[in-house]
Amino acid sequence: MSKIKVLLVDDHTLLRQGLRKLLELEPSLEVVGEGGNGKEALEKAKDLQPDVILLDINMPGMNGVEATSLLKQTQPELKIIILTIHKDDEYIFEAIKAGASGYILKDVETKELIKAIQTAAAGESIIDPALASRLFQEFSRLSHKGPREALIQTLTEREKEILSLLVQGFSNRDLAQALFISEKTVKNHISNIFRKMEVSDRTQAVVKALKMGLVKLG
Repeated sequence: MSKIKVLLVDDHTLLRQGLRKLLELEPSLEVVGEGGNGKEALEKAKDLQPDVILLDINMPGMNGVEATSLLKQTQPELKIIILTIHKDDEYIFEAIKAGASGYILKDVETKELIKAIQTAAAGESIIDPALASRLFQEFSRLSHKGPREALIQTLTEREKEILSLLVQGFSNRDLAQALFISEKTVKNHISNIFRKMEVSDRTQAVVKALKMGLVKLG
């Protein structure tokens, strides 16, 4: 199995070096390069073709939101995980809208960071539980009335249950274990959810579910 290629982008050199040493201990990962700002993220992503970028959100010049938007335009398959120190970072909401696969706090446990990278590489979203309420508050503030009731009626009870767990960051395996069903069945349900919600991936489903008030956190 080929390794997941990871690019680290953060303006703090010591933090990058520390992350690199930790990630290089994981056999499934390969750190292919480092960058110190958004501009370098664009250049190195083009040259190194990573699978996942760990991207600091607060950087001089081009911040993580701007970099994410430009990266997704040129490399739509690229998975971007936003790193942040603050739980109330004003850019979190914008980063998700720009196409980030998720966001995590910089004080995350090493094993959780590795899991987040693996999850993103598999095409799934990552939402740090400590930050999920922030995202929910933003969508609640900006939400507006729409075809919410019609969509709710099209979703089965099982699909609503799975959607709620997706918002909490459950992987396919976690869903299968929690609901006592096979991963294949989980995938079928998720495909149906995507079709009914008119989205193409987990991040879009989570964003739309929160924006429309289809699920509640906590």
